[in-house]
Amino acid sequence: MHRFTPQTPKNLNQSPAFADVNLYETDLVLQASAMREGAASAEDGLREFGAIAGSAENLERGIRANTHLPVLDQDMSHGGVGNGIVTYDPAYHELMAISMRAGLHCSTWQQLVEGVAPKPGAHVARAAAFFMAAQMEAGHCCPVTMTHAGVAVLQRQPEILEAWLPKILTRLYDPAFVPVAGKSSVTLGMGMTEMQGGTDVRSNLTKAVPLEGGGPGTLYAITGHKYFMSAPMSDAFLVLAQASGGLSCFLMPRFLPDGSPNAIDFIRLKDKLGNRSNASSEAEFHDAQGWLVGREGRGVRTILGMVTLTRLDCAVSSAGLMRFALADAIHHCRHRAVFGKKLVEQPLMARVLAHMALHSEAATMLVMRLARSYDGVQNEQEAAFRRLMTPVVKYWVCKMAPTFAYEAMECLGGIGYVEDASPLARLYREVPVNAIWEGSGNVMCLDVLRVLKRLPESVELVLGEFADAPGGERRVRAQLARFKDLVSRPDTLEGNGRILAGLLADLAIATLMVTHAPENTADAYLSARDAEADDPLYGSVKLAGDPEEILGRALPG
Repeated sequence: MHRFTPQTPKNLNQSPAFADVNLYETDLVLQASAMREGAASAEDGLREFGAIAGSAENLERGIRANTHLPVLDQDMSHGGVGNGIVTYDPAYHELMAISMRAGLHCSTWQQLVEGVAPKPGAHVARAAAFFMAAQMEAGHCCPVTMTHAGVAVLQRQPEILEAWLPKILTRLYDPAFVPVAGKSSVTLGMGMTEMQGGTDVRSNLTKAVPLEGGGPGTLYAITGHKYFMSAPMSDAFLVLAQASGGLSCFLMPRFLPDGSPNAIDFIRLKDKLGNRSNASSEAEFHDAQGWLVGREGRGVRTILGMVTLTRLDCAVSSAGLMRFALADAIHHCRHRAVFGKKLVEQPLMARVLAHMALHSEAATMLVMRLARSYDGVQNEQEAAFRRLMTPVVKYWVCKMAPTFAYEAMECLGGIGYVEDASPLARLYREVPVNAIWEGSGNVMCLDVLRVLKRLPESVELVLGEFADAPGGERRVRAQLARFKDLVSRPDTLEGNGRILAGLLADLAIATLMVTHAPENTADAYLSARDAEADDPLYGSVKLAGDPEEILGRALPG
């Protein structure tokens, strides 16, 4: 937010802070996408959460949580091996309480205790709220998403799920560093990667030895090192380790059943470029205990249920951050005057903003469509879309966000580069992480290629959805032909991985645009995408539509 000292002259052509705005009511694209994809029953709650997430008070909490960073306290008095307690600014805990009160860590799992069918549109409603929570402050979203996604893994071991689910579903945030029995709610973290392997988790060296006969649901002693342990203040972690049967997945609690601390030694917190309110750690296990989830040797397949959901959230978060950057840039340009006119009235700036607005709309529509596929568990078409398009959407949206955030910062000029004057400097440092964590760009493309090779029937279902775009839109047909031509060349398939992922994203966006966006918006986006092959920079292509009309849709003013 823009902040000035009492000595700063007032009314000197400064834009007011973009704060105390309802992030739902001011986002026509989010509203339309959430309703269209199935979240109509959640609209009142989304409107309420939009006011909370966009309040000046909570945006200020985001600033504080990223200014006063988490600290690791190696306090040996708690017993065990070092252990380490992470302390946070109160603002961080307040943000966690807000998002957990909204159910962002658990809302899609309520039916597991109620014994009913999943609520229609539950994933879309959660994604829409998560989209706004990331705009409020993105770092705290990490433990929220891991707790939510961790349930998908625990479902593989029903007795473990039964023990932990009641306190996962609780919406009262409890940050206390005490055994689970003394807490009202819990959060989950994750530890997969090691120094020598990174993405190649099958090269992990951490060892697991059974303590009580071995097998699913039993305790193992785990020894080794994790180069990244996310959210070290969590009450339990899903970790990978090598058992006799191969790489396996374990639930490792902070405290053992008898109440003593588990033998987890948090060595240090990572000094990261962004995502600084969220602690990420390096840890060692010294015969730390963990329950085997699923069978030995099935660790990657078991934990993929968690990873898939966190990839969805990476894309949703990036789309949300793009939206906030755009809204802040438009807001500034509507108030700031240059050369005798408001910035937004200058033709070149208007074209830049309008071009950005089209990409933000595309990202929002894309992540909400992907969220719908997670609600269609029993639907063959939705299952196919989820398999193929989760890595595509994460790849495209998360790759788009850093360039987008920089362009928004430049719209503000020098003040956009100043940490205490604008949120965009922090946002710019934040956005690269979603493209790197939970599978970098190349990993996403390799996942796409894997689906192309192993599940051709799923690919055909998704391509059929694109081919059914209204009127057989010529640009969709041309992209489909190019995609099929590249797929028919197996000798160059991997080298073309990024091209293929990009084509699938383009096809999905074009289909959504021509089906659901106003005709002039769809035409403006598609004509711009045609021209971007020659010059991809924002504002460097002629838009088919009226920039003022596009901006009015992007942020009603």
